[in-house]
Amino acid sequence: MPKWKLTTEFTFDSAHYIKDYDGPCGRMHGHTYKVHIEATSSQLHSSEYCPHSVMVADFKTLRWAKQDVTKGGLDHCILNEVLPPEYETTAEMIAKYIYDQTKKQVPVGVQLKVRVSETPNSWVEYED
Repeated sequence: MPKWKLTTEFTFDSAHYIKDYDGPCGRMHGHTYKVHIEATSSQLHSSEYCPHSVMVADFKTLRWAKQDVTKGGLDHCILNEVLPPEYETTAEMIAKYIYDQTKKQVPVGVQLKVRVSETPNSWVEYED
């Protein structure tokens, strides 16, 4: 059975603080978050932008989070004000949030893995 793996990376800039954290991360600060998304499928699909079944998922759909917060993304926002309360603003929960929101937008059967880094040498990966 064929299998395709699509990979995309992008960045967005946002501020956050970790609630009740005893240390610098408990104060408002910002990051340039780097997001790496892998989408895997054994079949190709159409998209909102292309009616032909020629892609795993649309790059435009996978990169939703890089849009400005006023357009539904996470760029230039305070994450604590944008993410629902069940998502604390740790890298782990930001990765889960991006995964959960992206999963709603891709075709059924597409497997996702989301990696989020706050710094060049630290990251988290999430997949379900």
